[in-house]
Amino acid sequence: MFQTRMMSGSSTDFPIQKEQDHLRALEQVLKYHNQTKHSLTRYARGPHGLDWPNQPNPFRRYVSAPLLPLHHLPPRPQHPDDPLYTSLFQSLPCPRLLSLPTLSRFLYDSLSLSAWKTTGHSTWSVRVNPSSGNLHPTEAYIISPPVPFLCESPFVAHYAPKEHALERRAVVNSDFFSRFFPEGSFLVGLSSIFWRESWKYGERAFRYCNHDAGHAIAAVVIAAGALGWDVKLLDGLGFKDLENIMGLGPYQLLKIPSSSPTKGRFPELEFEHPDCLLLVFPKSVEEITVDYARLTSAIAQFPSLKWEGKPNSLSKDHVCWDFIYRTAEAVKKPLRVDDHLSISPFRSSVVLSDAIYKSMTVREVVRKRRSAVDMDGVHIMERETFYQILIHCLPAGAGDEGDTLRGPSGFPFRVLPWEAEVHFALFVHRVKGLPKGLYFFVRNESHLAGLKQASRPEFLWEKPEGCPNDLHLYKLSNGDCQRLAKQLSCHQDIAADGCFSLGMIARFEEALREKKAWMYPRLFWETGILGQVLYLEAHAVGISATGIGCYFDDAVHEVLGFKGSEFQSLYHFTVGGPVLDKRIMSLPAYPGPAVDA
Repeated sequence: MFQTRMMSGSSTDFPIQKEQDHLRALEQVLKYHNQTKHSLTRYARGPHGLDWPNQPNPFRRYVSAPLLPLHHLPPRPQHPDDPLYTSLFQSLPCPRLLSLPTLSRFLYDSLSLSAWKTTGHSTWSVRVNPSSGNLHPTEAYIISPPVPFLCESPFVAHYAPKEHALERRAVVNSDFFSRFFPEGSFLVGLSSIFWRESWKYGERAFRYCNHDAGHAIAAVVIAAGALGWDVKLLDGLGFKDLENIMGLGPYQLLKIPSSSPTKGRFPELEFEHPDCLLLVFPKSVEEITVDYARLTSAIAQFPSLKWEGKPNSLSKDHVCWDFIYRTAEAVKKPLRVDDHLSISPFRSSVVLSDAIYKSMTVREVVRKRRSAVDMDGVHIMERETFYQILIHCLPAGAGDEGDTLRGPSGFPFRVLPWEAEVHFALFVHRVKGLPKGLYFFVRNESHLAGLKQASRPEFLWEKPEGCPNDLHLYKLSNGDCQRLAKQLSCHQDIAADGCFSLGMIARFEEALREKKAWMYPRLFWETGILGQVLYLEAHAVGISATGIGCYFDDAVHEVLGFKGSEFQSLYHFTVGGPVLDKRIMSLPAYPGPAVDA
């Protein structure tokens, strides 16, 4: 056994040593990514069966921490100011004050339970934010100024979704928020418990945890938008800062076995890896100056706060997949005091027709979202609907012809500080008025030349009929792709039976070299945000969707003609008419049954 300490990622001031550290980290990331690929001849390393007695508890609780109840709300909004889902892509409503009712509503519409499901002797919960295998590695923390009738002092609290309540972990210095952030703002911290995913998926779990973090980021942005709140990723902070502000420092020492996989009692594997910190603020705030040097100095005092509660145990025994933890160590981001937070003017999206959507409110859409288990193979989507869904996946909304649509100023992608790195390779199966075939949706036009050069020379790169001018969608080849889509997505029928399926293609190795190894999880966050938009768009037009984490990586690249690591597929998705399993009964989310899983 050897020890690795969860450090902030800071390195010596010597530029040569820094560059060597970056190269070693990049080498580890590329090694992980290549080793965890599925192929037509072998799957990535994972358990050969599911160890049901040690399935991780999906609910983290901090035993003995004071529980602060939140308001329980009806599944359907009863207030006239609840906005329609589609309105968020046009403009945000007037900001609501931070209060117990609005904080309750924010968490209820982003990270809470949405229902309980039961069949036979099995009962399980589903949440507003989706998760690979419904395993939910993502935990959330609220760092907030005083909220009347909830907590009279600034505080750090863990969100407990089963109870829809906050577990207060610590009280914060009274001037913390006024020194650094605008009035009416608060912070949301997200972390990942890798063990929850690796229990089922083995080494590939690190990918899925970061998909889920992206889904959670989007869920936060959308729920905040319904209250007139904007959200920005505070990406200048380093790993150590995130660890300190969420109170995760006491669990920073991890012993990793020298071989993988290793089964035994490893309670350290239940630690939470801090992912990101999000600033939620009123949309009326147009400029924020974050002094990262002063902020990190203040956060460095958080470990000395009086922290309450100890994390519950999730499993009796564990399996350690050392590759995950070595890679997590390699992608830890250091503090970057020279980073600046910019708020782009909100850019609205084009609406092709009001008749496309079902006039549902934000709450109705987010709480009805489910992952389809099967598609009917017959539903036909209108071409206008297909184009509209893609328009809402544009990072900068939509503008005039000739605009270069790259920067993150559209909803919900404005949360990110980097330009779009992820595109769609689309397998169109059943879209009325659009020929079946392989298409490509370019989300950052500056990548177009590189994509054309890297892909097969015989591809057409033609704009399809009726495509809006500001939607950079191209037909690559004609033909029925159902069998191919199914084969590429680990032989799963669901990839062939929807209206369309897709692979999310990232500008990969160059992005990692430009932005360093810590960009690796962030690429998956971007795919998760896109996945959440696809989920909600599908439900808002009356159908369904599901994410597909199992696909044959290099087989996808071969179909597109990509060689090397210039472009990589990071996530698959399918959208279509769902097949409902009538054996499964839905129960209300609150109050739910008194079981954990």
